[in-house]
This record gives sequence, C-alpha cells and structure tokens, in this order.
Amino acid sequence: MDLQHPNFGITEGVEAAPVSEKFINPLPRAVLRPNTYILLDGEWRFELDNDDRGLNEGWHLGHQFQHNAQWPGSVEEHLIQAKGLQKDSPTWHDKVIVWYEREFPLPKRDKSLGHSMFQLTFGACGYETRVWLNGRPLTTVEGEEIHFGEYTSFSYELNEEYLQPVNRLTVRIADSMDADIPRGKQESHVYKRGGIWYQTYTGAVRSVWLEAVERNRLRSRVGVVSHVEDSLVRFNITTRIHDPGQYILRLNVYERDQRSGDPIATSDYPLKLEAGQKMQRVVLEVPDAQLWSPENPALYRLVAQLIDTEGYAAEIEAHFGLRKIEARGRYVYLNNKPIYLDGILYQPGTATYEEMKLHMHAMKELGCNLVRVHIAGVDPRIYNLADELGLLLWVEVPSPHSSTNLSRENHKAELFRMLALLETNPSVVIWSLYNEDWGAQDIATNPETRKYIIDMYHYMHIAYPQFLVVDNDGWQHISYLGRLKSDLLTAHLYTPDLTRWKELLDMLVRGETEGVAAFPLVVGDPFFYRKQIPLIVSEWGGFGFSDYGGPDDLEVRAERIRQFKQELRKRPIAGDIYTQATNIEDERNGLLDIHTGELFVPADILASPKDIE
Repeated sequence: MDLQHPNFGITEGVEAAPVSEKFINPLPRAVLRPNTYILLDGEWRFELDNDDRGLNEGWHLGHQFQHNAQWPGSVEEHLIQAKGLQKDSPTWHDKVIVWYEREFPLPKRDKSLGHSMFQLTFGACGYETRVWLNGRPLTTVEGEEIHFGEYTSFSYELNEEYLQPVNRLTVRIADSMDADIPRGKQESHVYKRGGIWYQTYTGAVRSVWLEAVERNRLRSRVGVVSHVEDSLVRFNITTRIHDPGQYILRLNVYERDQRSGDPIATSDYPLKLEAGQKMQRVVLEVPDAQLWSPENPALYRLVAQLIDTEGYAAEIEAHFGLRKIEARGRYVYLNNKPIYLDGILYQPGTATYEEMKLHMHAMKELGCNLVRVHIAGVDPRIYNLADELGLLLWVEVPSPHSSTNLSRENHKAELFRMLALLETNPSVVIWSLYNEDWGAQDIATNPETRKYIIDMYHYMHIAYPQFLVVDNDGWQHISYLGRLKSDLLTAHLYTPDLTRWKELLDMLVRGETEGVAAFPLVVGDPFFYRKQIPLIVSEWGGFGFSDYGGPDDLEVRAERIRQFKQELRKRPIAGDIYTQATNIEDERNGLLDIHTGELFVPADILASPKDIE
C-alpha cells in the first residue's frame, strides 16, 4: 500500500513523502485535489466466476479466492495468468465475471479535520462494476449500485460507521461481447477479432485509490469555455454538499508555474447550496490573457475554493487555456485564424501510460498539430500532456456495434460520462459521435437513428460550444433540410495508388458525394456542397496494412506519404489524418515504435510542406 500526501488529510503513522517543487500528478485524473491519498494498486486476490455463482453464494461476505492478480491490469491478462495460458491464447468469448479482493488498514487522520470524509475512486473499471466494503454494498456519488462504463473514473463516499481498523474491499466486474454496449474496436458478437477488430481489454485497467475529501467540496471536474475576444472564461463548477448553507465560491487564476504572489485574476461568488450535487456557471475576466495554440500552448492555473461560513476552504486545482475553435466556410479557425489540421490517427490499445507519453511526443515530432484518439478512452493525464505540448485532440465516443434503442441509450450514457471529465482541456477541440456508422449501421434507412444523432449534435452545440462536433466520421453524414448535422464534412479515403488518390481528392473538392468513399458521404435530405463547410480527409494512408497493396519498405512508405500529403495541400481541404501512429495487432501500418516511441520515418513527415503554408 502506497500512501502519498501533498497536503491534507491522513497525517499520523506514515512517514512524509517528499513533494517536488513542481507538482507531478501521480494519479489518472486531470483535476487535482491537494489532499492525501492511499494508492490501492498492487496484488489483489482474484477469482473467475464462470457460472455467476458469486452473488448468490455471497462472495462479498467471505470467500477463499484461488488466485492473485496485479491491479491495474486487464481481465484478459489475469485470466491468462490464472489458467497458465500463453499470452495470445483466447480468454473468453461470450461473457466474463471476475472478482477481486484486498484489505487495507484504516488511515489515521488529524482529529481536528471533522469536515473530512474518505472517498474511494476507480480511475476506470468495468464494464459493470459492483463494490463492497466489509461486505456492505457501496453506492457511487451519482447514486449507482452498479457502475456502467469502462473508460472514465467513478467514486464512492465511505460511511465511517462501516470502517474498521482493517477493511476488506471486494469488487465484482462483469463484461460481455454484447454489441449494444460501447466497445470501440474490441471484438463483439457482431465483429470478431482479426483485421481491424482487436482483443477485448477490460476490467481493472486503471488505478484505484482512497483519499480524504471534504464533506462540502468541489468535485474534480471543471468545464471551461473561452470568450477570447473579451479575455473572458466561463467556468462550470460542480459542488458536492452534505451540510446545506451559505458558501463562497472563490476562483483564483495564476500563471501556469506561479506558486506565490497575487493571482492575476480573482473573484468571489456567494452561493446558497442545498444538499447534493449542483453545477454552477460563473464567468471571470483574465486580463491580457495569452491564447492557447499549438505554436504557443499558453496555460494558466485555476485554484477553485468552496469556503464555508467558518472560513474553511475546500480546494481543487486545474490548468486551462483560452482558445476558440470554429468551422467557418471551408476553413477551420483557431482563435479567429485559419489553421490546417496536420493529423494522425492514434489507437493506444493496451499501451501503458508511460508508453502513451512517448507516443504523444513522437506524434508531435512527426509534424502533427492534431491527434485523433480513435474510439477509445485514455488516461486523463494524456489530455493534460497534449495541453502542454500544443497538440489538438479529436476524441470519439467508443462505439457500440449494433443499432438499437439500447445501444443508443448506452452510447448517450458513455458520451455524458466522458464529457463530464473532458471539459477542461484546451487541446480537446473535436468530438465524433460515431465512426463509419459502427453502432449506427442503419443510418441511411432508420429515421430513429438519424434523429438520435441529430439530437446529440444539437445538444453538444448548446451545452458544449467549445467543441466542433462530427455526426458520423468517414461517410454517411446526415443532411436535414439540406443542412449538414456535422461541423465538418469528413471522408475516409484509402488507396495505395497515387493516380487514384488524385482522382478521389478532385471528386471530393468538386462536391461529389457518391463514389468517393466506401459509402455515400451524405444521407437523408439532398446536400449540395459549395465550399460552405470544411472538408477533412479524416483517414488516409494505411500503408503497410496487410493485403492493402501499399509499400512495406519504410523508405518507399515515407516517399509515398510525402507525395500523398503534397496532393492534399494543393487542394482546398482543411485538414487530414494519416492512418496511423503505431502498429496494433493485425494493423502493421504504424510510423513509430509502440514501446519506445522511436520514429520509423523522418521527423516532420506529416507537417504541411513549408512552401504551401
């Protein structure tokens, strides 16, 4: 058990750990809380529950677990270890249920901190997660007895009456190949593993920790919307209250690395708060603020405090940047200036956090100003790193694989979970609702499918104006009354032949929607392209992919990339996304080493040619 303590909470019986001058976030979170935490990673007891007997037999009340497993780690890895299988052996094909358990001692706290309580947080776990403390079921802060989703964090407030000197934590995780749940590119009952479909990777995939938090506090989520013309920032802050009453919300903004002195902007907001959870929108002026961009990733530090009538301040900290993204005419505008998106497709797969950090630096070295994180959730610290490096991010909801009412409900729930935690980072500029109509296969024929996507597009515009939104990336965009329900007209264009590549690009910029991509570019009402929306070739290349016909030799591949890129930049296109960053399973078309981040091709190969800019 690893106890760390930047500032507040657990104080006795543990030697103080040194705190670096510039705080480094050790947990998978984007917003920081200056408190104490105990990391519960490490060895847990583990058991496969093939016949789903654990609930009826009361394993949470006491069970002799047969195996051990390292948390974090995937269910697939733990099953292989428990069964003594080879790494590439199949582990499960329909549904899997596993249990984990460990003990932890009750930390001691400063007795003067009566305003505090313990909170248990899972960085990501699922798809279905149930948790018991000393045999008692826990309910998430959102009120869930079962947490659904495997890409974002969730927390439990612990009732101190149920805590003991030594506590037993039990976790049940269930997942299936159900095509109605958000799966991304993991195999399912619809898409079997092989080609572009990958092994499942689920379960205890990120850290779990115990921390001391205030009873009345700010949740670790901050929404940021910039009004760059007026140096104004709109913050969406979420309060969590157990003791209703009067509070002061205080926002202090500092330079990114400023650790002393007066804030450059500050304001107080009196609030009367009831018990429960509430989001509050406030606006603050940041005078003479620099704008965030890939060339100048200027960041500021926000310290937000919730102050009670006794003067006690519960605090969170986040960094943010002022930036504005627009799709206007045929250009994408960043901070009111046109920008060409030099992008790359990124599929992290089973990469570790340390490996993902190497990938981000390498993609920047390739000349990219944008990374499309392909239908997957990643460690939140990666979004923070993109902020610091000046990499724009295009994120996507992990897609279900079938189009049903249930799949749409699950898709919406996953979207909302991701949005709640991805509203802070200036690097996140584009969201895709669907990709290549996976989970929306009937988009051309089913009005219910199109209505759901249109409704989510409109919702995103109203609630999250800081993002561009793509309805269905690659093809089959929705037109309603002749208006595209997407901020970008995107196309996935694949050919290894340069002559055919030129033909496809010419067809695209002429506004032809049939015969360009694998399916028509637009469905629904007729849509007539007249340069009123930016064109993005959001997937191209694939060179090196098995049976594709592209070059395997790295030097030839690099030259082909240069030729294809030059043709893109000769035309009125707003951006492109090369496929892809790393090799992953059967897809052997990566440009960098997945373990070391070493480039296989020359640096800056994906940057726009200087003579065209």
